[in-house]
Amino acid sequence: MKTSHLILTGASVLALGLGGMAVAQTRSSVSNQPIGYGADTGELTNTAVSLRGRAEITQGDTRLRANAIEGVRDASGGLTRIEATGEVYYVTPNETIRGDRAIYTVSNATVVVTGDVILTQGQNVLTGGSLSYNVDTGQARIQGGTSANGGRVRGVFYPQGAD
Repeated sequence: MKTSHLILTGASVLALGLGGMAVAQTRSSVSNQPIGYGADTGELTNTAVSLRGRAEITQGDTRLRANAIEGVRDASGGLTRIEATGEVYYVTPNETIRGDRAIYTVSNATVVVTGDVILTQGQNVLTGGSLSYNVDTGQARIQGGTSANGGRVRGVFYPQGAD
């Protein structure tokens, strides 16, 4: 199966949306901030956290929401790896990423979302099968989907001021 690849950074997505004018973005380090969590039901052990029903992980001004979230804890109780399944949304102040499954690896500040991925930034929309997103830099790498959509990355970018 042939796949398409597209690499975007927060600034390049913004530049495309502004008709090619690059605008510098300042981002704060999200991965160093505390991780909070909540759900309808949950279980916490020395090595894991399990959340079910409106499960949500927050870190800084970002949010990972899904039907279920499983987290792996280190010896100090901190989360090191988080896996979200079922109606997954990763939301930042500038982007929303939707998919069927996500894995957030805290040590490299990366969220990988798979399964009919949709990335939106304002009116701009990008779709594919798998997206890797760095929570600190905003850099995103999207790959094509299944053969049903031709294994292609697709998108629509609106110039600034377009309706």
